[in-house]
This record gives sequence, structure tokens and C-alpha cells, in this order.
Amino acid sequence: MTTGSTDARPTAEIADLDPSPTAPNHGRWHRWRWLRHEWTLAVLGGLALAVALTWPTLRHPASTIPGDLGDPTLQAWQLAWAGHAVRSDPSGLWDSNTFYPEKYTFAYSDTLLGYAPMSMLGSGFDAAVVRYNVMYVLLHALAFVGAYALVRQLGAGRWGGAVAGVAWAFAPWRLAHAGHLNILSSGGIALCLAMLARGHGWSLRSGYRPERRRPGWALAGWLVAAWQVSLGFGIGLPLVYGLLAAVLVAAGGYGWSWWRRERPPFGGRLLIADLAGGVVFGAVTLLLGLVYLRVVDLNPQAERTLDWTVMFSPPLIGFVTAPADSWLWGESHAAAREHLSWPPEMALLPGMTLLGLAGAGLFVSVYRVRYRVALGLGVLGTVLLGLGATLGDGDPGYLTLSRHLPGWDALRTPGRMMHWTSLLLAVLAAGLVTALAQELHRAPTRNRARRLTPLVLLVPLALVTLEGVNRTPHPVVPRPPAAMRTAPEPILVLPAGGVGDLVYMLWTADGFPRVTNGLAGFEPVTQARTRTEVASFPDPSSVAYLRGIGVRSVVALPGQATGTPWEGIADRPVDGLGITREELDGVLVYHL
Repeated sequence: MTTGSTDARPTAEIADLDPSPTAPNHGRWHRWRWLRHEWTLAVLGGLALAVALTWPTLRHPASTIPGDLGDPTLQAWQLAWAGHAVRSDPSGLWDSNTFYPEKYTFAYSDTLLGYAPMSMLGSGFDAAVVRYNVMYVLLHALAFVGAYALVRQLGAGRWGGAVAGVAWAFAPWRLAHAGHLNILSSGGIALCLAMLARGHGWSLRSGYRPERRRPGWALAGWLVAAWQVSLGFGIGLPLVYGLLAAVLVAAGGYGWSWWRRERPPFGGRLLIADLAGGVVFGAVTLLLGLVYLRVVDLNPQAERTLDWTVMFSPPLIGFVTAPADSWLWGESHAAAREHLSWPPEMALLPGMTLLGLAGAGLFVSVYRVRYRVALGLGVLGTVLLGLGATLGDGDPGYLTLSRHLPGWDALRTPGRMMHWTSLLLAVLAAGLVTALAQELHRAPTRNRARRLTPLVLLVPLALVTLEGVNRTPHPVVPRPPAAMRTAPEPILVLPAGGVGDLVYMLWTADGFPRVTNGLAGFEPVTQARTRTEVASFPDPSSVAYLRGIGVRSVVALPGQATGTPWEGIADRPVDGLGITREELDGVLVYHL
């Protein structure tokens, strides 16, 4: 990918992008010069930063998991199930092996379906845990590359791109979502915007330049946007509506320009690319949306009320409060977090350095003034939306969108608008850093400021990097007992209910036996009834019920049953129930 206008770049930077063919040993170097190409370095740099700033994720990738043993284990199972289903039976993708005997269970939450190609690598429990950890690192690298590409296309220099990439991909607020792979998977947002801007020959520095249109990049941008939506609507839906609004504005401008000039503003190839890409993007969005609507039809209780949005709406102080997992700010912001009713969704600090750089970028930048004003208004607008119901009563505001935009009511956490706020802040910051780099570069060669340019520009880069350092816990993932591989399916695992069900879901990655267990944002009617009916298991009524719904075996974990209805289950007799019980390494298996 190339960037905006090269005529505005410093001469030295242009030379770096296009090494001279007259250099010594050119023939030999020509074969390897891709190693120092800007985008090779950007990708390698993003990978190195991702490994370092998510450490120790890759220290023990087969046994630990970042965050906690809740959502990460669910999402490790989701990745594993997608790969298994695509390989073995794509038609059964949505009817997963969990929540038996319910249907469309894979769509009970964001599916991360776009990662299916990666999910087809390896099989089993160990591969599922390793895969999750690798994806956790790679998605941070993609976020860096996406933001870097976006600000470069919009007119920022390399230093500005690096600062923006780090500031967006490793922002302090993201550390609160270490256990939410679907929320962290935002790299496609910035990358698709970069490609679309590139395809349409547009930047914040030079405006619209028809000679720079690239229909192929426009098509690629739509395809990446469709891929981003396939990861889930949690952060994909705002992208859908944002692109829809952009299309409507662009269509109006296209028609107006055609009417005024009696010719279209750009040729048929770009229009065809936009139409083709838009159709794919719309089709993916619509098909996935229909699946989720089917889930709501089958489970009316899955439809969330606006009370959830009110509960998760952050106060204004949340936007300058860091989560506990922030190495730099976590402890010092502990008092501020006490004012947040739910810190994981309300500690939204995009970075103190980023706030300062973006604020200065409103006044000093390589971008045109009107674009800086638009970026500033965008930051303000996304912050107001991010306040949710704490902005007055949220109407007009986030609750207005929830009432009138299809699907928006399912986005119960307004603070996740910080994706857009921090991206706009990163763009502003990149404009400032680029302006500073140019001023330093214009100094005479022997000038002290010119010689210190790299050190001066390293300061903002180092500061945003420092703010991204984590202290995220990495608990050990419990390994599946042998009984999970030998018990006949369908299986009920006890104790049932709660976060433990998420671990059980991951255990099923070894062969994917059907289990009644599962945990989502709502509870299916059959699951609630099953938990009630088996509270006294094993007894005649619970055995009869389980046989009636097709369950063939029960796997009980006595060591985890303390404080649950199944405490002391090992002492309950099975005589006269027509079932058998065996013990495998401290785990009880009941054959029904």
C-alpha cells in the first residue's frame, strides 16, 4: 500500500521508500530489498511490539491464558468449534456441541467466525489454548498495522504512523478487555478505512486526488470490512452504520457532482469496485444478522432491555481512568476506579500521552484545518455517545440509537465507542508528530536539532509504548479430565451453571462431544429447567428427565461441587436407579 501525496514528504523519507537503483551491489540487494520496505518493517515491528506488550502470553501458550478463566475459555472454544465445523460439517456450524439440545447455539454470542481459517490449524484442547494465545498476540499486531496504514494514507509520516499504531493498538483502556477477544479484534476497522481511503484517492493532507484512485484497494477495503463484521457485531455494528452513513454522503456528493459537471466524479471501474464490495459487505452483514435474529426468535429472553445500557454507561471520569491491568496507571488510578460501578467497562483511558498529543494536534498538524476541526468534532461526538445514559438521560444520544437503529440495542456497553474515540485521537496525534518531524528535518544538516531528530521523535513513541505495558494475569487453564473423552455423549457435567460451564465448553475441544452445559448472555429455557431437574442427581426423577432429553452420561467433579446442590454427590447412592457409576482419577462418570 502507498500513502497520500509523496510531494509533501521530506526528501529523505522519499528516498527511504524508493532506494536508488544505482546503489552498489544493486543486483544482489534487489532480491532482498523487500526486507527493508516500509510495510515489511511495519508488519515486523507490529509483531515484535505485540509479543512484547502482551507478554507473558507466549511464555506458556499451551497452559495459560490472558485475563481470567471466564470469557477467554469461551472464546478459545469458539475458535476451535469454528475450525472443526468448517472442516467437518459446514452446514452444522450454527448448531454447536454445547447447550444441548438447543439450536443455533454458536450464535449465542459474538462468534469470531472470521478467524475460521486460523481455527482449522490443529485440533484438540492443547491446540485450542495455543491458538487462542497466538490470536491474542496477532490481533494486537493487526491493530498496530491497521492504524499505521490508516494515518499513513491520511498523510502522516512514519513517525506519526508508529505513534498512532502503538497508541491505538495498546491503549490503556484495552487492558480492561484482556478477556474479550471479540472486543480487542478491531484491526480490521482501521485497515479497511485505510484501504477505502487509498482506493478513492483521499487523504486529510491533500484531499481528493482523482489521479490516485485505485479500484482494487477500494474493493479490498470492503472485503476487509466484511471480514471485520464476521468477527462479531459487538464492535462491528458501529462500523456497519458508519460505512452506511459514508456511502449515503458519498452517493449524494457523487450525484451532485455529476449534475453540476455533467459527468461522474470518478470512472466506472471504481464505481463497480464499490458496488461489488458493498454487495459482499452487505450480504455478510445481512446473513449474520439473520442468524442472530433467529436466536432471538427461539429465545425471546435473549433480547436485552435498555436497562443494561443504563447500568453499563460510564461517568465522565471514566474517560481519564485506567484499568487495574495498566502497569503505569493501574495503582495510581485505584481511587478513581472506586467511583465506577463496573470498572471493566468504564475505565476508558485512551492514554494520557495520546490525549496531550491529540489536543496539540488540533492546532499544529500537517492536516488541513477543516479536517482537524472534523476530527475534533468526531472525538467529541464519540465521547458523548460513549457516555450512554449518563449524558442527560441518554436521549438524544446512545439510547436514541438503541431505540431506532436495528441491532443497536444489543450493544449494551456504550464505553466501547472508545474504539472510535481513540482512533480519531491517534489520527490527530499522528498529524502533530509528522509536523514536528518535518520542522526538525528542515533544520540545516549541521544543526543540533536536526541531529537529535530521532531522539526527539522517540519521546512520544516511548511514552505511548510505556502506557501500553500490561500487568494482566495469566491463569493456568484446567486440563480436561479423561472422563470427558470416554463418557458417551450427550453429556451433562456437574456442577452445572456459572463460569465453570465456560471451562467445560473448552474441554469439549477434544472431539467436541455434545454437552448440555454452556454459558451466554442469556439462559435458554431448557438449560434452566435442566439445572432445576438435576439438582438432586442422582435420583429417580433426575435420571428420568435426563433420559427423556437424550443425555447418556453425567460427569461429576466432586472437588468443584462445594457450595452447590451437588456437594457430597459422591456419597449419594445409585442403587435401584438403573444406572452405573465409575471413578476415573477422582471424577465420577454416571452411565444412564
